[in-house]
Amino acid sequence: MTTMERFHLGEKEKTRKIVADGEESGVECNNQTGHVTMLDLYYLYLEGKIGPSLGELQYLKHLNLNYNFFKGILPPQLGNLSNLQSLDLGHNYQQMITCENLDWLSGLPLLRQLDLSGVNGSKAIHWPQAINKMPFLTKLHLSNTQLPTIYISHNNSSKSLIVLDLSGNGLISSSIYPWLLNLFSTNSLVHLDLSYNNLNGSIPNAFGNMTTLVYLDLSWNELEGEIPKTFNTSLVDLDLSQNQLHGSIQDVFANLVSLESLDLSGNQLEGEMLKSLRDLCNLRRLVLSSNNFTGLLEKDFLACSNNTLEALDLSHNRFKGTSFPNLSGFSQLRELYLGFNQLNGTLPESLGQLHQLKRLDIRSNSLQDVIPNWLWNFIPNLTWLNISNNHISGTLPNLTSYPPYLGMDMSSNCLDGSIPQSIFNAQWLDFSKNMFSGSISLSCKITNQSSWSFSLSHLDLSSNRLSRELPQCWEQWKDLIVLNLANNKFSGKIKKSIGLLHHMQTLHLRNNNLTGALPSSLKNCRDLHLVDLGKNKLSGRLPSWIGGSLSHLIVLNLRSNEFNVTILLNLCQLRKIQISKIPSNTQLQSFNASTYDGNPGLCGPPLSKRCPENEEKSGEFSFIGLSSKKDDIQDDANNIWFYGNIVLGFIIGFWGVCGTLLLNGSWRYAYFMFLNEIKDRLYVTTTIIMNRLRRIFQS
Repeated sequence: MTTMERFHLGEKEKTRKIVADGEESGVECNNQTGHVTMLDLYYLYLEGKIGPSLGELQYLKHLNLNYNFFKGILPPQLGNLSNLQSLDLGHNYQQMITCENLDWLSGLPLLRQLDLSGVNGSKAIHWPQAINKMPFLTKLHLSNTQLPTIYISHNNSSKSLIVLDLSGNGLISSSIYPWLLNLFSTNSLVHLDLSYNNLNGSIPNAFGNMTTLVYLDLSWNELEGEIPKTFNTSLVDLDLSQNQLHGSIQDVFANLVSLESLDLSGNQLEGEMLKSLRDLCNLRRLVLSSNNFTGLLEKDFLACSNNTLEALDLSHNRFKGTSFPNLSGFSQLRELYLGFNQLNGTLPESLGQLHQLKRLDIRSNSLQDVIPNWLWNFIPNLTWLNISNNHISGTLPNLTSYPPYLGMDMSSNCLDGSIPQSIFNAQWLDFSKNMFSGSISLSCKITNQSSWSFSLSHLDLSSNRLSRELPQCWEQWKDLIVLNLANNKFSGKIKKSIGLLHHMQTLHLRNNNLTGALPSSLKNCRDLHLVDLGKNKLSGRLPSWIGGSLSHLIVLNLRSNEFNVTILLNLCQLRKIQISKIPSNTQLQSFNASTYDGNPGLCGPPLSKRCPENEEKSGEFSFIGLSSKKDDIQDDANNIWFYGNIVLGFIIGFWGVCGTLLLNGSWRYAYFMFLNEIKDRLYVTTTIIMNRLRRIFQS
């Protein structure tokens, strides 16, 4: 019996049953009659179908089933709840609820709030008519409902709507604008979200006639042309990001003095900065990233909002300057993104005066400086610091403590010296492509992690000058997902404690001086997707557990070691391994072709499927590498041809691909944002999961 089907019981029994299940706070009854007037079962992980018997609760005024796991067809008997004032059925897992039509809404004349977000309404072809029959409806949320295309020339719209969310439906301009324009004439709308649709053409001037509009989101559409100058002064939040808008923004926003949030990112806007923004004294969030803005960032470019601005994103533009902008007056600034510009010079002390700063990203500029001491003063408050791809030198201080929620990316700079042990208290670290030296074994002395905190999840120290043996205390980084120590000078054996990293997904130890056999404890790292141990001095037999225990492996590289190259049949159990050509001159050819069943991407002997000519030549560089030192002489010869082809491929590929990116702004944005966000996505995802778990443990 599903949760909702229990409602065929008597009304007092219904209430008693829900209270017995521990949901007493979600039920309200009339004190005199005992009738159920409210069911708030929000976010309780309930599952099953929403039964038609729910329509028998005729005195119900408020029903909230948002954020659960319900599925099946929405029962039209919900239209019997004639006293209902709010109905929230949205955001259920994987959009498993479907709706044949919305005609039953006509039975809810008192409804003021309706949320069907995520409900599949692709068959509800008359949804505008159904909405118009609810005269008191003020809040309507139909995001991600797969609404069908409508073509309405004249239709009376609801005159009471204040909040309208139609985001994520693939709506096109010609179908939705007539209905919206009729709605605009009522002049009551305060909040309008049309993001993630297929709106095209220019932005209609009719939006300027909406004198009550406070929130407008047109992001992630295909809008073109210049930004109109007709937006009403009532706007507080305006989002036009991820479109194809172009031109200058000079004098466009000068009169929008109420604006608190403005997002124009991901367009093709251009021109110098930004006199029309100087008078926006209430700005809290300004995002202009991924456009073609140019010029210098003057000291007073946002003079009026320096006491209110909390987030500023000017990344991925063409701002330049011999000196960094002075930001000392921005006392409330919490997030600052200036990466991927042409800023040079040194880091100003004014950054050190941003005492509220939580996230600082100045990556990929031309900054040249010794890392200043003041930078470490606000480290205890930071959650994200990215100064990668600059020309910053210096050493890292051994602070008493780095915050356990901190993410730091200082890769591709000129930092040197040793890595202090206290820095390993952070959650996400990328110090690759620097000149750090010494050992990291001192990290085993970290002792200040509390029982509820979460340890390091991402560690990249590749391409440095680190040496000596690997640490023996991997257990204290039990949450590690990515470990990259490649291209260093580590020696000795891989310690057994590495097998305690049960969540690890990628392991890079390539190009070191590691010796000995693979520790058998590594078979406990069952989440591994990538293992690269190539170019070391590892020896012994290949362990049989690789094929059985590491079943999620996609990439495996063991080449250029001293392994006994007897190939184990168990390796053929790696069903997800990405290998195109079966390596030649190995025992893999001696197996029966049936051994490779379930790997349709394989080619070459002993299979009948032949490889293309280009793969015949490049097969030695497959994702599974197994070779001995004797093969390295031949590898060197192959590498001469390999790197020669790289040079030729670069010449052709640069103008074929990069040239296109230079000429096409939207493609360039998409490409570099993809590369740029890979790191951030892992960090953000990990942080969200960790915070949720922390709240669970604390409760």
